[in-house]
Amino acid sequence: MTTLTVTTKGQITLRRDLLQHLGIRPGSKITVQKLPNGRIEVAAERPKGKISDAFGLLKREGQRVISIDEMNEVIARGWAGEL
Repeated sequence: MTTLTVTTKGQITLRRDLLQHLGIRPGSKITVQKLPNGRIEVAAERPKGKISDAFGLLKREGQRVISIDEMNEVIARGWAGEL
C-alpha cells in the first residue's frame, strides 16, 4: 500500500510506480470515481476514438497506399529471405 501526503493546496502527487501501473504518461487523463465510505477509484482514461482514425498513421508523404494482398506478398517474401 502507498501512502500519499495532501499539500496545503489540497493536492496529491502520484508516485512514478503508480503512474506506470496505470499506464499514465505526461498529457494522459485519469478518471476518479467517488465510492461509498470515503473511497475513490482512480483509473487511466482510455482513448475513445474509432479504429479508422489509425488508418494511414504510418504513411509518409509521397508514399502510396498498398493493398492487403501486396502486404501479404511482402511478408511472404520476407519470411522466405528474399528481402
